[in-house]
Amino acid sequence: MLNRLSLRLRIFLFFCLLAFGALTVSSLALWISYRRVADPDLLDSFIFAEILMGFGFLALTAAVWLLFDDNVAKPIERISAQLRARAHAGVSTELDTQAARYLGDLAPAAAGLADQLSGKTMDVAQAVAEETAHLAAEKHRLTALLTEIPVAMLLASPTHKIVLYDGQAAEVLAQVAHPRLNASLFEYLQSNPLEEAHARLVKTGLEVACTLTSVDGTQSYRARMKPLGGAPGYMLIFEDSAANIAPEAARPLVYDFDLLNTSTDEAFENLALQDLCFVVFDTETTGLLPHKDEIVQIGAVRVVNGRIVDGEQLDMLVDPGIPIPPASTKVHKISDRMVQGAPGIADAGRALHQFARDAVIVAHNAPFDMAFLRRHAKHMDVDWDHPILDTVLLSAVLFGASDKHTLDALCERLEITIPDQLRHTALGDAVATAEALVRMLPMLQARGMTTFGLVVEATRQHGRLLEDLN
Repeated sequence: MLNRLSLRLRIFLFFCLLAFGALTVSSLALWISYRRVADPDLLDSFIFAEILMGFGFLALTAAVWLLFDDNVAKPIERISAQLRARAHAGVSTELDTQAARYLGDLAPAAAGLADQLSGKTMDVAQAVAEETAHLAAEKHRLTALLTEIPVAMLLASPTHKIVLYDGQAAEVLAQVAHPRLNASLFEYLQSNPLEEAHARLVKTGLEVACTLTSVDGTQSYRARMKPLGGAPGYMLIFEDSAANIAPEAARPLVYDFDLLNTSTDEAFENLALQDLCFVVFDTETTGLLPHKDEIVQIGAVRVVNGRIVDGEQLDMLVDPGIPIPPASTKVHKISDRMVQGAPGIADAGRALHQFARDAVIVAHNAPFDMAFLRRHAKHMDVDWDHPILDTVLLSAVLFGASDKHTLDALCERLEITIPDQLRHTALGDAVATAEALVRMLPMLQARGMTTFGLVVEATRQHGRLLEDLN
């Protein structure tokens, strides 16, 4: 049980035990002394003496605990978080040895070990960087090649989840909804023709020609479904997509082959962090009162298998239906003129809801942003019942509740740079929050919080932070 408590809380309980023990011993000593004196007239004096001693013990214990907390417990917690950030999040900032000056040689020794390990990993990092650059070049060539092929192609897992899509396929999917890795094809295409074609593919092991229809019934596609050899899943080729889509307008190839072997039948609480999809979003608003102000911009990005998916993002201006105060425009640079003709909150909210389908929603100070969305849930005709993570609470879990947990402070700790022109824009802040999440996920796993349920349980201990923040 105690192992689940933070270091600072365990130390606080230790000092509470010392105070209780001191009060017990002093009370027992005065009681024995009073019984030996056997003078009832002295009872009030003994009680008064115990009260004085009790307040004295409590004050002394509290003073010593505060000194110990500031000079020992907090520095240990801070050094632990910084070491974990260096080990698992790729952070290279210097350890704060000055804050841990009362810990003897612990901080310098930890800093020396960290520097030595960092030096030894430089060669490995350089080799990885070179190989990554090579793979990026290969991907660029593959993307260029596929762009010249006037058909739309995607790969799907055996459960019909999207594993890869090329530029033309992105345009086909976008006719129905925003294309997303790990999204079900049933969100875009009617299920019966797709399942029938897949059943024939599995039975024969040969290519199957089929006609597919969009879920809204407005589009029809001639397609071919091909097996992937020994790999699970299949390739889906839309043969007549070239008639409506220009190859030169194609988006880059988007893929994650690990999704071929991912099963998400378990409840969210039991899923491993690396198996989750996250949608990280942020909003800009007309003011800071969710019960009366309105959203003017929504930005969101998707994180799949621990990485931000290039090209899968939302960046929408929203017509708030009310004037934008000049003070708010000064912060986010969005004026009344800019939102003219933009979708209202109902349409924008539905787009975000679809984009975040089957994903964990992540935000920095999520209660604030979610309050705006939930107030308009009836107009959107959606239920905001997604699992939610708050990076304020994740920061508190990893770096201690006593630290600052603003987005700027978190980004500084994790060496994330937000360009000035993107700060206080919905997409810019969403990308920064997503980068922070990606760096914190391995740190959480290193702390033993490997499933979504364990992470949520840890964040609940710091819920008061959000109450104070809001």
